[in-house]
Amino acid sequence: MTSNQRVVVIGGGLAGLRLAARLTGAAAVTVLGEEPHAPYNRVLLAEVLAGRYAPEVTALPAPGPALRRGVRAVRIDRTDRTVLCDDGTVAEYDTLVLATGSNAVLPPLRGLFEPEGRELPDGVHAFRTMDDCLALSAAVRPGVRVVVIGGGLLGVSAARALAARGAVVVLAQQGERLMERQLDADSSALLATHLTDLGVEIHTECRVRGLLTSAAPLRAVPPRQAGEAAQNPAPPAFEERGLGRGPRRGAAQGYRKVTGVELADGYRLEADVVVLACGVRPRTGLAQAAGLEVRKGIVVDDHLRTSDPRIHAIGDCAEHAGQVYGLAGAALEQADALAAVLTGTPARYTGTRALTRLTLGGAENGSLDLAAFGETTPRPGDDVVRLADATRGTYRKVVVRDDRLVGGVLLGELSTVGALARTWEGDESPHDLFHLLTDDGGH
Repeated sequence: MTSNQRVVVIGGGLAGLRLAARLTGAAAVTVLGEEPHAPYNRVLLAEVLAGRYAPEVTALPAPGPALRRGVRAVRIDRTDRTVLCDDGTVAEYDTLVLATGSNAVLPPLRGLFEPEGRELPDGVHAFRTMDDCLALSAAVRPGVRVVVIGGGLLGVSAARALAARGAVVVLAQQGERLMERQLDADSSALLATHLTDLGVEIHTECRVRGLLTSAAPLRAVPPRQAGEAAQNPAPPAFEERGLGRGPRRGAAQGYRKVTGVELADGYRLEADVVVLACGVRPRTGLAQAAGLEVRKGIVVDDHLRTSDPRIHAIGDCAEHAGQVYGLAGAALEQADALAAVLTGTPARYTGTRALTRLTLGGAENGSLDLAAFGETTPRPGDDVVRLADATRGTYRKVVVRDDRLVGGVLLGELSTVGALARTWEGDESPHDLFHLLTDDGGH
């Protein structure tokens, strides 16, 4: 690759900007970023929602002139090697990189959309982007009734942040326990206790069937609220319908306001705000329209190449060896591997060993640190070591298979997570497992 090679990156998030930074000076890079905001770290959005961080604290390193903000790619022409943008411009490429990320999943709830409509009811928000975060922040104040739908990582983060803002929060989780993809039953129960102590009402094995709404003419909005809305307009939420900008809110003749949710058993919960935290889906519409191979995500090989060798994919939208990670660590590793590939350095991406780490809350109202990695549910024949300290509120568990550490979960005290993660990532034999689990971090 030479400095004259044109590399176009679609996506101005963590993966796209990391790749652009790695290619500085090695190629002529253009990054097309759909969001108008300065690039930000999505991992910190819960801290912004809780009011602990200002939005500018989440800013990623300035990408310079390579980034075109507020520009959406709408079509790829693989024959001409061009990308058509929504502002009418055309970006020519020698190498194209799709870092399109993922969209919030909007569940099939009754009342979410009107027939043939694309407007979310007022008070219904996804929790995925900075716009989502700012809109939620504007809608929430002490005493507001909020129902969070989804008890995974996003839902738990949103519920905890909204409780910190003084909202009355109910969390509805369809599965048996919170964060069931990352935590075992015991650690999930401890997490539920932590949230309950902070005032969050939790319902597991609870399916939300629909939204309850009321209709009102737009002119009935009180002048003071109308002024606030003008200063803090509610942004569109994302949905997976091609690569559109998502549902629009409001209409000239009126709007729908959420008043609650209806559960599958017929029980109704009143709500002023509903948060859709039902997971994310790889954003693949652009790749599909271009004829690239797509399964769960955009299929890539060990060089992050798609079915078109001139097009690569990294980050949340990419599927490698059947795996879509959706985690910041994997996105960064893929960006670094692709930068090496494109600059001629021998490199292959062989997968990421993902560690989920989350801090809930601050010292003023109680915090909980948690980390999970690998397989936290043992198979028959696996060895399991648990250390629990009820007084300190800590829990540690590791799973060992064939003398190898295959997974673990820690809550309340993470001083040992570094040593455990290194042993796990290095596929080493844990010679002194008890020592690894104690507070000295294995030193």
